[in-house]
Amino acid sequence: MMNEFNVLLAGVGGQGVILMSELLGKAAIADGLRVRGSEILGMAVRGGSVTSVIRIGEDVHGPLVPQGKCNILMGLEPSEALRHASYLAESGLVILNTAPIIPFTVSLGQSEYPGLDRVMEKLGAVAGRVIKLDAAKSAIEAGSPLATNVVMLGALFGVELLPVKTSTIKQIIEARFSPKLAPINLRAFDLGYEAAGRH
Repeated sequence: MMNEFNVLLAGVGGQGVILMSELLGKAAIADGLRVRGSEILGMAVRGGSVTSVIRIGEDVHGPLVPQGKCNILMGLEPSEALRHASYLAESGLVILNTAPIIPFTVSLGQSEYPGLDRVMEKLGAVAGRVIKLDAAKSAIEAGSPLATNVVMLGALFGVELLPVKTSTIKQIIEARFSPKLAPINLRAFDLGYEAAGRH
């Protein structure tokens, strides 16, 4: 049994961060693992920050991951990944969806959005490793742009660090979606899995 494994999912409203954590949590429980988690929701209608934490292991007692203790940071949106970089452990891994969602405050001239090169540079300075992928493109290839989060979930399993079985998460995905949408989401998962495996 693993003592502690922490995953932080960071994105914006509408990206399906909470669904990702729900699927991952259910799969971990189905595999008999001890799971704790928490969610922080911003103003989703305005593309506000959405963060979810999944903590797996016998030594996990609280729902929040301490700073410097995150094994994998899932950045569904580049600037949100950067915002949560301080949670990464020294050898932590970042899996980054490269497609930005520019906040409305940038359009209003109230804030600036960092370029992807700057995000990569800063993440690279604190992470043990950064994997970047165009999850939105893979989701469209799978059959639905809404499946970007499931592509990212596939990438999370593709790095083969999680104590959760790939077969279990696939069963959870199949059960969660309708017969029409399940094959699209399973394809999205496979594309993410393959993309992470190539890095």
